[in-house]
Amino acid sequence: MGGIILWAAIAVFISMTVIFAAALAARDNSIVDIAWGPGFVLVAILTLLIGEGKGPRPVLVTILVAVWGLRLGAYIFLRKRGRGEDFRYAKWRGDWGRWFVPRSFFQIFMLQGLFLLLISYSVMLVNASSPPSLGVLDLAGTALWAVGFFFEAVGDAQLADFKKRPENTGKIMTSGLWRITRHPNYFGEAMMWWGIFLIALSVPGGWGAVVSPLVITFLLLRVSGVTMLEKKYEGNAEFEAYAARTSAFFPLPPKREKTS
Repeated sequence: MGGIILWAAIAVFISMTVIFAAALAARDNSIVDIAWGPGFVLVAILTLLIGEGKGPRPVLVTILVAVWGLRLGAYIFLRKRGRGEDFRYAKWRGDWGRWFVPRSFFQIFMLQGLFLLLISYSVMLVNASSPPSLGVLDLAGTALWAVGFFFEAVGDAQLADFKKRPENTGKIMTSGLWRITRHPNYFGEAMMWWGIFLIALSVPGGWGAVVSPLVITFLLLRVSGVTMLEKKYEGNAEFEAYAARTSAFFPLPPKREKTS
């Protein structure tokens, strides 16, 4: 297992360094978001090839990660095309001044690489061992992953369709899956990793894989996901009304508006 983690760390370090160099050249650190999903695909395929796990479970997990990671990377690439640097990264560019380059390397690219490795631990654990057959936990994990994929992919598609309509400029998306959760894409991403954790429970030391969904759920809820994105809408009356009736993360029926 140690060898697999080491090779994965080397691959992530090299890939993040290359992306950092490309970001400097393009003056756009937000291209790192495009590389987030494909980075997991890199780790999954690499550890499948060098790991001991050659049975159906490692192949299953690698396929699930590849489907998620490649779709996410393509979606962010298409969404970002022609739009310049994301507002979060642009703010840091201004705030960091002369320390921008080293802070970008360590606080954006290397830190994201570290989180990528932590979240990929469940995948590496599965790809390092090969119990002979699939079972109930694999079925349950795949089903949960599918629910998560539905929420992320459909939520992204609904938002993209909403934003491309000129009449929606400046408005808040409140229909479809966005009616029952303010962040169906973030909820879906977390559920996919909880699904992979369930699959990992069938391998020796599988409980250790809980680090993967815990880290991604924490990031989505408290760091780079819900918390950071919603700061953008502070003071927006339409968003505040939407937030008052709609769950932030878990899909729930909307609250009824209070009547006087």
